[in-house]
Amino acid sequence: MTSHICYTISMNLLSVQGRGAVYLIFLFLLCVLLVHLFKLARIGYRTLEKKLPPEEPKSPPPSPEPVYFLVERKKKRKTPASYETPKEIQFR
Repeated sequence: MTSHICYTISMNLLSVQGRGAVYLIFLFLLCVLLVHLFKLARIGYRTLEKKLPPEEPKSPPPSPEPVYFLVERKKKRKTPASYETPKEIQFR
């Protein structure tokens, strides 16, 4: 009789833990779903404000006057015809 009572108590505890695990998984998935829905709703709400009325066809702008740029030529550095001997560095 005692073993039957112990078996019933242990099965009852396992079923309670099992239900708790199912509720935990369900709650986790619900929270993940709600977070993603909230993010998508926020993105959608931001884009509502950015919708502009249809643009009217614009007349082509008048042709601007040509623009001229002053460009200086690069100055060439004069390279010496012969190089000096390299300096020696002495370490202590």
